[in-house]
Amino acid sequence: MTGAAAENLTFGKAINAGLRAALADDPAVLLMGEDIGQLGGVFRITDGLQDEFGEDRVVDTPLAESGIMGTAVGLAYRGYRPVVEIQFDGFVYPSFDQIVSQVAKLHHRTHGAVTMPITIRIPFGGGIGSPEHHSESPEAYFVHTAGLRVVSPSTPQEGFDLIRAAVASNDPVVYLEPKRRYHDKAPVDLTAPLRPLGPAALAAQGSDVTLVTYGPLVKTCLQAAEAAAADGASLEVIDLRSLSPIDFGLIESSVRKTGRLVIAHEASRTGGLGAEIAATVTERCFHWLEHPPVRVTGFDIPYPPAKLEHHHVPDLDRILDGVDRALGRPNSLDSLDPFAAPVPLGSTSDHTSGA
Repeated sequence: MTGAAAENLTFGKAINAGLRAALADDPAVLLMGEDIGQLGGVFRITDGLQDEFGEDRVVDTPLAESGIMGTAVGLAYRGYRPVVEIQFDGFVYPSFDQIVSQVAKLHHRTHGAVTMPITIRIPFGGGIGSPEHHSESPEAYFVHTAGLRVVSPSTPQEGFDLIRAAVASNDPVVYLEPKRRYHDKAPVDLTAPLRPLGPAALAAQGSDVTLVTYGPLVKTCLQAAEAAAADGASLEVIDLRSLSPIDFGLIESSVRKTGRLVIAHEASRTGGLGAEIAATVTERCFHWLEHPPVRVTGFDIPYPPAKLEHHHVPDLDRILDGVDRALGRPNSLDSLDPFAAPVPLGSTSDHTSGA
């Protein structure tokens, strides 16, 4: 993206600019959250917005996520477009019942008479040295819930574009912000037209392996594509952008070209988004696959202490190892017998997954 209107902004500042644009464009938009006013939020994403738009539109709330979300439902009933900030990913759970039982279902429950144009901003993922409740990846819970859109930007431009599109949507949107990318800087076109929420983006073209990811790992996967090219492998990197619905059309067309699929995400392996993508691609592209889909994910454990998180979060080496598995090259699982009988749960040989 280039142009006379482009400004070099950090990811966080780009989201701030998108929120400012949404507030300026529509008087029904208001922001709610803990410490988002004078403090500007713990990550300063709403910095300066209360001074510009007033305390009635940038509202500091009590420390009560369920109450914040319930208030947002009432405001939506009255024609407002609330943008709720959940301070950290692990703090969303007290509001989970409101989100899945009310926000996601009221449009259907009222036969379309009521819309819930609520945007739920959640800083998510690890890599910043924080403990559990501050470094989680809860996306699968929301992707599983019918009635919610779920998106995650990966660049400052996407941060600006997707927050504006989320606020403008008449559907409730869970907007997942990769917090360890807040300080990444890139040109942002602040005059870009409003773009749709759904389509995925082709982040890098390739011919040997399709590498699907989203949010914080897009940057890592692009680095993996560069490293793989030096080793003779061409990776096609797809940035999902939208996690619900998923743009399977782009994924399928890529897999039919490459014949191989690797999915990478920080969230735990079991029941994660990678499992859904792998299953759907296997159903739809079985005859084009040269190798079973490979998942490179976080492990099936509570989020580890800060000094151990680099073992948990997929990094360049683990993603490249997954690519080697898909290509049939030597890899970390070569010592395992792929034809061995399954190990029953509870046996001493059982081990935690997440490779």
